[in-house]
Amino acid sequence: MKHRGRHRRRRRSRALRAALAGAALALTGAATMISASQATVADDPGALRPLTSAAGTDALRLTEHRVPGPWLDRLSTAMGEPVDVSAVLGSADHTLRDAADCTSGEQDALPLSPAATRAYCWDEGDTEGWRPGAVTTSGDAEDDGRWGAHRVVLSAWTRDDGTPGGGLARVSFVDADAPDRPGYTSALLAVPVDGGHDYRGLASPVSGMVWYQDKLLVTTGSGGREALYAYDMDRIQRATTEADAVGRVPGGWAAGGHRYVLPAVASYRLSGTSGAARPAAISLDRGTVPDSLVASERVPAGGDRPTRLWRYALSADPARAGLPAVDSAGHVDAVEAYETGAAEVGGVLSHRPAGAARPDWYLGRAAGGQDGRGTLWRQDTEGARATECGADRSQRCWSGQAGSLSYWAGTGEVWSQSGRMLFALPLTSIEDALD
Repeated sequence: MKHRGRHRRRRRSRALRAALAGAALALTGAATMISASQATVADDPGALRPLTSAAGTDALRLTEHRVPGPWLDRLSTAMGEPVDVSAVLGSADHTLRDAADCTSGEQDALPLSPAATRAYCWDEGDTEGWRPGAVTTSGDAEDDGRWGAHRVVLSAWTRDDGTPGGGLARVSFVDADAPDRPGYTSALLAVPVDGGHDYRGLASPVSGMVWYQDKLLVTTGSGGREALYAYDMDRIQRATTEADAVGRVPGGWAAGGHRYVLPAVASYRLSGTSGAARPAAISLDRGTVPDSLVASERVPAGGDRPTRLWRYALSADPARAGLPAVDSAGHVDAVEAYETGAAEVGGVLSHRPAGAARPDWYLGRAAGGQDGRGTLWRQDTEGARATECGADRSQRCWSGQAGSLSYWAGTGEVWSQSGRMLFALPLTSIEDALD
């Protein structure tokens, strides 16, 4: 039985690779129709420029505000003991479809080059009215890539209800131990209020997300000074009613129809200086000492200023596990910063190959105001290079929405999300496409 099961998995794996290769070939054929103007390097962002002035780096500062412990304990007492990630995964109520079962319209969101080697589409009914956001994995959380006994992918979504700044935000927990048909369920992101007697939903898009140790760090959109929230993965609370409301309701606790809710444990406010930088895309870099949180802001195409890229050191203090390092005043200061000519940055990675003197920065740029696809760039202080595709060697080869980038060091894969497609590809394939 074990041999037959292994053979079935191999056949499914070959079928999936064939489906992805076929989709990539069809999309590459379509790419040859991209106009020559799109294939130029006129939007080459050039080399990274170090940002060293005090005025420039002060604009990157965040200030930490912890949610009082008694507030969180009060919520736990009222709602019941928190549940762990295993319990959440064990109650999966939806399933991802692999690429072979996704529609051509869904597959259009995949990058042309380099092509995804794993891809899934989300349950249409579950995601209707929701916009995809950032991705992170248990490869960020722990060195061995597991949280407890599980490999997990986390995917952020925001309810698209037309309100300024976006509606409710949730995180879907995907069982990455079941690669054929991964199951998933979702938890609402919330913020404690009223001394911990209640909570409100996080009403913001989540364009950046990192799961580091036991904390989940998520970015927020414009509309307030809070730029980043921290959630404790050991404080997942179970909702007691399926009501569409959020917070305390007659007879229990509601999470917008979801089974679980994550209450924030800290927030990080923007600097009060002019031109404060709001992190939009974030990722984890384990190649620094200590580990660091990499960030990029999002400047629109045609903007009159460069985009800033920077990193914050993550704390080595066991009492602050998973949180950014702070000084005595609670400030989180950038330890490295650059400017780039790239606009519409939707995903950022910093990775130093073995033996290299410095890291490379990878930027996923959205299509912006133009129809079509985004661009994937690699930059350093000497220059930039983009992936190319099609007969006319267009640089518009990446997913049009250019979602966040998350590197799973244990598998060597980069995970991202665009439209209703969740996908992964080896970092080496990105490097090969850029050489």
